[in-house]
Amino acid sequence: MFKMKKTLGLIALVAALMAGFAVADTSCGSEACTLPQTETAPKDGISISKGFYTLWQSTGIYRFMNPETPAEKHIAYQDACIKTVEAEISVGHFANAHTVIEKSVQHGVEQAVIADLSAKLTVAEAEGYTPHGLLPEGAGQFVMILIGLLLIYLAIAKGFEPLLLLPIGFGAILTNIPAAGIAMGPMPGQPAGFLYYFYTVGVQSGVFPLLIFMGVGAMTDFGPLLANPKTALLGAAAQFGIFIALLGALALTGWTNGVVNFSLQDAASIGIIGGADGPTAIFLSSRLSPNLLGAIAVAAYSYMALVPIIQPPIMRLLTTKQERAIEMKQLRHVSKTEKIVFPLMVLILCILLLPSATPLIGMLMLGNLMKESCVVDRLSDTAQNALINIVTIMLGLAVGSKLAADKFLNANTLGILALGLIAFMIGTASGVLLAKLMNKFCKDKVNPLIGSAGVSAVPMAARVANKVGLEANPHNFLLMHAMGPNVAGVIGSAVAAGVLLALCG
Repeated sequence: MFKMKKTLGLIALVAALMAGFAVADTSCGSEACTLPQTETAPKDGISISKGFYTLWQSTGIYRFMNPETPAEKHIAYQDACIKTVEAEISVGHFANAHTVIEKSVQHGVEQAVIADLSAKLTVAEAEGYTPHGLLPEGAGQFVMILIGLLLIYLAIAKGFEPLLLLPIGFGAILTNIPAAGIAMGPMPGQPAGFLYYFYTVGVQSGVFPLLIFMGVGAMTDFGPLLANPKTALLGAAAQFGIFIALLGALALTGWTNGVVNFSLQDAASIGIIGGADGPTAIFLSSRLSPNLLGAIAVAAYSYMALVPIIQPPIMRLLTTKQERAIEMKQLRHVSKTEKIVFPLMVLILCILLLPSATPLIGMLMLGNLMKESCVVDRLSDTAQNALINIVTIMLGLAVGSKLAADKFLNANTLGILALGLIAFMIGTASGVLLAKLMNKFCKDKVNPLIGSAGVSAVPMAARVANKVGLEANPHNFLLMHAMGPNVAGVIGSAVAAGVLLALCG
């Protein structure tokens, strides 16, 4: 237990350190890397020391001793209003923007901020919502319907994560039917399309990701991680791509001279795609960059589903056949007490060190505690079967609804897809390379393939590692060993999201 506590602390420290470097001096000496000049945006770059101080102020330890003041709560509400109004304007939901501004007035948001938001809304309404797609509307819709059919083909014919790709592909087809309005927002005298409500109620609110995490927790066995705690380091290493993509998004803004334009918050939301964790990506982007939520959700779930295509070439490139054939020792038995104490211990550590990650970590550990306690079998069964299946259907359709041609076929979305892919590939490579490095120092050899499972795609990444291992050695069963870094990656991506939320939120 002591070793596990040290390991989890190390993961949090590594995430904090990398985040500190990621936000260091974000001014970069160029206009491209500065934040948008809003009332609440900092004008200067964030230093490493300031980043760590911000993290300290975000810990539960600090907040227990220094509760949020009314002034801090007011600033947080004002920031949320600004983000929400700008996000609604960016997608042409002007009625929703008016509603948010009216509520902002009632809650005493500063008049200068209200005036600025109202002016932006007035200009946007006068110009009207203009789609920014790369193709004419009709041609774009036809292309997106073909893409939806391709996703369905991959799900049915190739078996590439059909639980994700099939509803996403079908949602893409429904969304791009001309004049059907299935994903459109409400208009006077006319209700919104049903996919709009799926997205607004479940995805935009962040409810679906949390329910998914509870279901994943109820299906997860942390035994492999507890039996071999050092595999937690592989889960931490696989999050490296998150911070590389963050810096890449800021750099891309400069290289394209604003054609692709991402703020620090946008870059943080894009970076989390590298963890290959759809619920975490939705959770973070809904709070930092609501206007990019759709594109980020599509990218995250697409790469989760395409793990069997993306990962194997990287794994084979970075390992020899002899390394892939390494057989690992049988894992020790993990007691029931350890399995019950673990989710409670992780939750307590999260509360004390990174409360911003507790919605995700808390729901994950709640689901796992229901499973391991064996006293609420009906609740555990519902969470890991009926509930998660229902949510998956609605979530897949909601994500597919963001594959509308005008929102998907544009420069920003294509930049997000490219950066997400790079982040995912770097995360996979980082896990494999760390496993190879561990073999230089560890007595018991680790098959480098399980390092690729450090991304959060549970259990797809573990299954892929097992499959590639069996190709090199038919007697090499790596599935349970790969589940250690795989479930550590789920915790690691949630910790990374909490760090980014604390620093950039």
